[in-house]
Amino acid sequence: MPRGWVLVLLASVLVGGAAVTPHPREPVHVRLLAINDFHGHLTPPTGGITIADPHDRTQPLRVPAGGAEHVATLVHMLRAQHPHTLFVAAGDLIGASPLLSALFHDEPTIEALSLMGLALSAVGNHEFDHGPDELRRMQYGGCHPTEGCQGPHPFPGATFQYLAANTIDTTSGQPLFPPYAVRHFDGVPVAFLGLTLQGTSQIVMPTSVAGLAFQDEAETVNRLVPVLRQQGIEAIVVLIHEGGIPTGDYNECPGLSGPIVDIVQKLDKAVDVVVSGHTHRAYICMIDGRLVTSADKYGTLISAIDLTLDPQTRDVIAARATNVIARTDTYAKDPAQTQLIAAYAQRAAPLANRVVGRLTASLTRDASPAGETVLGDVIADAHLAATSASQLGGAVLAFTNPGGIRTDLLLQGDGTVTYGDLFACQPFRNALVTLTVSGEQIKQLLEQQWSTQPKPRILQVSQGFRYTWDASRPVGDRVLAQSLTLHGQPLDPRGQYRVTVNAFLAAGGDGFSVLTEGQERRVGMVDVDALARYIQAMSPLSPGPLDRIQRVP
Repeated sequence: MPRGWVLVLLASVLVGGAAVTPHPREPVHVRLLAINDFHGHLTPPTGGITIADPHDRTQPLRVPAGGAEHVATLVHMLRAQHPHTLFVAAGDLIGASPLLSALFHDEPTIEALSLMGLALSAVGNHEFDHGPDELRRMQYGGCHPTEGCQGPHPFPGATFQYLAANTIDTTSGQPLFPPYAVRHFDGVPVAFLGLTLQGTSQIVMPTSVAGLAFQDEAETVNRLVPVLRQQGIEAIVVLIHEGGIPTGDYNECPGLSGPIVDIVQKLDKAVDVVVSGHTHRAYICMIDGRLVTSADKYGTLISAIDLTLDPQTRDVIAARATNVIARTDTYAKDPAQTQLIAAYAQRAAPLANRVVGRLTASLTRDASPAGETVLGDVIADAHLAATSASQLGGAVLAFTNPGGIRTDLLLQGDGTVTYGDLFACQPFRNALVTLTVSGEQIKQLLEQQWSTQPKPRILQVSQGFRYTWDASRPVGDRVLAQSLTLHGQPLDPRGQYRVTVNAFLAAGGDGFSVLTEGQERRVGMVDVDALARYIQAMSPLSPGPLDRIQRVP
């Protein structure tokens, strides 16, 4: 071989003295493992996941699933099947968490996900529950600024990377975290963009997102596509904390509605796969030629997404996925996760296992046609009871938002209820706020259940208050004014009423902006503690009739 050819050959395989792996000629197979909305469920959630019974698809079947120990085992098994595997997430890994995680400011959840090899995650709205500084601490580590280090060891922070392409620090004009990350598989680059929903500021405590702007999801992605292509990147995966509502089973998509449909249809055609979340639903869909997945919630499912990359075009040429149930009766407990959970559980046990009272029946979030729930009634009553005394606020009425009630309170064994059970229902630890509003403002508040919402958010109301709404009337005038009564007396539009809500609502959360006008504010105890005190006082507690909110048929 002529000497010149030798030099050319050497130049083609050496760059700066380092060997460069030649581009493979065969397609490259990559597996993505994806979760969303884990919400600190280190242990399996009550009820697992509900799917269609394979023997009778008209009947629901509850499958025990979830929990970090079983999720980790499933991740390891699915990872072992492919040489190129990456574990990713679509946000809400923390926040609204059970006591075992929330008591330690979600540090154990960050550690558990890091331990099982999570690599990248979008930022969800609940990552902002305690503000951007606390979220930075989740990423980079360190002790809590006021409560210090409470866990079995100093908190190291996440080993995975949060991505926040459309979350902008308004002071610097830059994303809060990197907008994207690139991973290479046999020399083929794949970009992962992370986004949260544009409406985050409407569903998080306003003070927790002060100084942040949430940009349009599709526009953000489409601005970044040319940037990625300039780097020679053609394979693009979007991790987004926004989702849809399916009509089929957990591995189907006969019909999907919701924000994710419109977002995907607006995305640049260069985007190949979308991993979604937020709606706590499971689906495997094709939207506008792109694969779109969601893995339920609480670690009950893992989306196994298999991609085929063309080494020449560097693009995705095939994509398919299946949702795999993390069954607790199939997958063993991962020892490392068991050890981590046990270390935190030992510290949490005295509070979590404290018996509060007893129930005679389950308290569920199953809504009446008007939107009222048994559990919502009990929680609203508890908040009223905690603030009705004149020295505690003088409340005559209480409202609570359905989004703050995270799980059912199910009858178990002899009906015993622990503080840990209650915390699972109300995990935000929002202080109760009693404020003065007029009767007219109360009507405005109820009208905002539809006027500022992507879907109705029916507030749960305390005993003694009743009203009727009519879905056929226009938004802004659905509540029948003459139906508003308190202890049988018509609500006076000009009258002044002391009303209790949680701090999230008092700050205008969930779009209930009229509450920001409330006067003479008094801050009371934490919501879950009010619920504990109420159940203890009423034990054994029996649910009452759903007759506070009526709907015109």
